[in-house]
Amino acid sequence: MVWLLILFVLLLMVSPVLWLKPSPRQRRIAPLRSAAIKAGVQVKLESPPLHGISTAMPGYRWSYPQDAPGPRFVLVRDSEASDALKAFIPGWRWRIEPLRPLPEAARKPLEALLIRLPQDALVIESREHGITLWWWESQGAERFLTYVDDFRQLRDALAGRADRHEGPRPFGHAEGAAPE
Repeated sequence: MVWLLILFVLLLMVSPVLWLKPSPRQRRIAPLRSAAIKAGVQVKLESPPLHGISTAMPGYRWSYPQDAPGPRFVLVRDSEASDALKAFIPGWRWRIEPLRPLPEAARKPLEALLIRLPQDALVIESREHGITLWWWESQGAERFLTYVDDFRQLRDALAGRADRHEGPRPFGHAEGAAPE
């Protein structure tokens, strides 16, 4: 009986250490996130631009240059999209379509990239500050790094194509009017 009590006390002492041990998933994604950050990609856990998903999802962002903001659009994988959304290429639909058509220099790399992405890549979102891949991190660092240059090429082709061209106008100045 004493041995059982000693074993129970030892288990109580060791159990907090076991809680601190990283899970197999955490051990797998740590090198992935580290490689992404070293490649200049910002990694954050936030709510994705998907209807009905309020839990945080990993987002990998390639930032546009500050003086060359990008356009606003959201592409969603068919598995997460409504049939009412306009199709872009097979498997992907526009949730928010860009105001101006994408230039050929951006459209071709985007199409090629969408075809290559893993099935858990659910959303590609572009905003003024960057282009973000929302996915569940199913692949390792080596495979992810094959996408980095494609995303950079896409980012560079979209930089400077913001939906709004001018900054905020001072109050009282009409559009096209010469300042006093």
